[in-house]
Amino acid sequence: WTAPSNAPDPHGAERLVRVTHPFHPWHGRSYEFVVRRKNWGEDRVYFRDEAGEVASVPTAWTDAGGEDPFVVLAAGRSPFRTEDLLTLADLIEHLVGRTGSAQEMTP
Repeated sequence: WTAPSNAPDPHGAERLVRVTHPFHPWHGRSYEFVVRRKNWGEDRVYFRDEAGEVASVPTAWTDAGGEDPFVVLAAGRSPFRTEDLLTLADLIEHLVGRTGSAQEMTP
Protein backbone atom coordinates (compact mmCIF):
# COMPACT_ATOMS: atom_id res chain seq x y z
CA TRP A 1 0.00 0.00 0.00
CA THR A 2 1.36 3.41 -0.91
CA ALA A 3 0.11 6.78 0.26
CA PRO A 4 -1.43 9.08 -2.37
CA SER A 5 1.14 11.35 -3.99
CA ASN A 6 -0.75 14.48 -2.99
CA ALA A 7 -0.87 13.53 0.70
CA PRO A 8 0.86 15.89 3.13
CA ASP A 9 4.41 15.12 4.18
CA PRO A 10 4.12 12.59 7.04
CA HIS A 11 6.86 14.44 8.93
CA GLY A 12 4.89 17.69 8.83
CA ALA A 13 7.40 19.55 6.67
CA GLU A 14 6.07 21.56 3.76
CA ARG A 15 8.22 21.15 0.66
CA LEU A 16 8.54 24.14 -1.62
CA VAL A 17 9.45 24.35 -5.28
CA ARG A 18 10.85 27.55 -6.80
CA VAL A 19 10.35 28.63 -10.43
CA THR A 20 13.82 29.31 -11.86
CA HIS A 21 13.11 29.90 -15.57
CA PRO A 22 14.42 33.43 -16.17
CA PHE A 23 11.59 34.48 -18.51
CA HIS A 24 8.65 32.92 -16.65
CA PRO A 25 6.31 35.41 -14.91
CA TRP A 26 6.60 33.37 -11.68
CA HIS A 27 10.42 33.47 -11.74
CA GLY A 28 11.84 33.46 -8.21
CA ARG A 29 8.54 32.58 -6.51
CA SER A 30 8.21 29.49 -4.31
CA TYR A 31 5.11 27.31 -4.14
CA GLU A 32 3.89 24.33 -2.15
CA PHE A 33 5.10 21.19 -3.93
CA VAL A 34 2.43 18.59 -4.77
CA VAL A 35 4.05 15.96 -7.02
CA ARG A 36 6.59 15.44 -9.80
CA ARG A 37 5.61 13.12 -12.64
CA LYS A 38 5.79 12.50 -16.37
CA ASN A 39 2.77 13.47 -18.43
CA TRP A 40 2.80 12.78 -22.16
CA GLY A 41 6.54 12.14 -21.98
CA GLU A 42 7.36 15.44 -20.26
CA ASP A 43 8.72 15.66 -16.72
CA ARG A 44 6.54 18.17 -14.83
CA VAL A 45 6.26 19.59 -11.32
CA TYR A 46 2.82 20.19 -9.82
CA PHE A 47 2.33 22.77 -7.07
CA ARG A 48 -0.30 24.96 -5.44
CA ASP A 49 -0.36 28.55 -6.65
CA GLU A 50 -1.33 31.62 -4.59
CA ALA A 51 -5.03 30.80 -5.02
CA GLY A 52 -4.50 27.21 -3.84
CA GLU A 53 -5.10 25.80 -7.33
CA VAL A 54 -2.83 23.06 -8.64
CA ALA A 55 -0.60 24.30 -11.46
CA SER A 56 2.33 22.74 -13.27
CA VAL A 57 5.44 23.67 -15.22
CA PRO A 58 8.22 21.60 -16.78
CA THR A 59 10.58 20.35 -14.08
CA ALA A 60 13.51 21.98 -15.86
CA TRP A 61 11.91 25.37 -15.12
CA THR A 62 12.17 24.78 -11.36
CA ASP A 63 14.72 23.95 -8.71
CA ALA A 64 13.17 20.48 -8.39
CA GLY A 65 15.12 19.17 -11.36
CA GLY A 66 18.54 20.24 -10.20
CA GLU A 67 20.78 22.68 -11.99
CA ASP A 68 21.05 22.49 -15.77
CA PRO A 69 24.66 21.48 -16.55
CA PHE A 70 24.78 24.01 -19.40
CA VAL A 71 23.76 26.86 -17.10
CA VAL A 72 26.44 25.85 -14.60
CA LEU A 73 29.19 25.64 -17.24
CA ALA A 74 28.11 28.81 -19.06
CA ALA A 75 28.29 30.72 -15.75
CA GLY A 76 26.15 33.53 -17.12
CA ARG A 77 28.19 33.98 -20.29
CA SER A 78 25.51 32.57 -22.59
CA PRO A 79 21.75 32.73 -22.03
CA PHE A 80 21.04 30.24 -24.84
CA ARG A 81 21.75 26.51 -25.11
CA THR A 82 23.00 25.20 -28.45
CA GLU A 83 20.06 22.78 -28.65
CA ASP A 84 17.59 25.66 -28.22
CA LEU A 85 19.31 27.81 -30.85
CA LEU A 86 19.23 24.93 -33.36
CA THR A 87 15.51 24.44 -32.68
CA LEU A 88 14.94 28.18 -33.20
CA ALA A 89 16.91 28.10 -36.47
CA ASP A 90 14.77 25.19 -37.71
CA LEU A 91 11.60 27.07 -36.79
CA ILE A 92 12.76 30.21 -38.62
CA GLU A 93 13.72 28.15 -41.66
CA HIS A 94 10.27 26.53 -41.62
CA LEU A 95 8.49 29.88 -41.31
CA VAL A 96 10.58 31.53 -44.03
CA GLY A 97 9.84 28.58 -46.29
CA ARG A 98 6.11 29.17 -45.81
CA THR A 99 6.22 32.93 -46.49
CA GLY A 100 9.05 33.33 -48.99
CA SER A 101 12.69 34.27 -48.61
CA ALA A 102 14.07 36.16 -45.66
CA GLN A 103 14.97 39.08 -47.95
CA GLU A 104 11.35 39.35 -49.06
CA MET A 105 10.31 39.63 -45.42
CA THR A 106 12.55 42.65 -44.66
CA PRO A 107 11.15 46.12 -45.39
